[in-house]
Amino acid sequence: MSSLKPCVDALYEGVDRVAGNIPGVPKCEVLLIRLLLLTAETLRRDFEAKLKPFDMNDSDFRTLMMLYSSAEGSSTPSELCALAEQKPTNMTRITNLLAKRGFITRTHAVHDRRQVELKITAEGSHFVRQLLPPMFPELIEKFACFSTTERKTLERLLKKFALHLDPAESP
Repeated sequence: MSSLKPCVDALYEGVDRVAGNIPGVPKCEVLLIRLLLLTAETLRRDFEAKLKPFDMNDSDFRTLMMLYSSAEGSSTPSELCALAEQKPTNMTRITNLLAKRGFITRTHAVHDRRQVELKITAEGSHFVRQLLPPMFPELIEKFACFSTTERKTLERLLKKFALHLDPAESP
């Protein structure tokens, strides 16, 4: 991973220059958004590098994890599209890949034969249980710059911000 310090420094310098040229620039908000995007992209890139040896990307793995973490280990393609923020065409690609790897099965729902139900297999569950634990130490290390209280505060603030951005939650 390349150093983020030059990116962060350039970000602050650039925002200062723009604010000097355009009155009313909300510097703090611009910096927050840019820092969130920079951080998220860095974390996504690191995670995808871990998935690459398994011929998976973030959206493939998130879909598998949604099935793994669901109460029944199952869902429908449309539910997964909404939760994963994926278009139906990409969800078809993802579920084809997961089915081909033996990680999920497709069946017709008992209550409505027109509806497809996706279910994680024992092999898919095993893959998740083998893949995740070796990632835990590095994940914990990524947040080591924060105290326990700071981590909880960051989580609370990010959740608050996410819900604030959600149009479904707006009054």
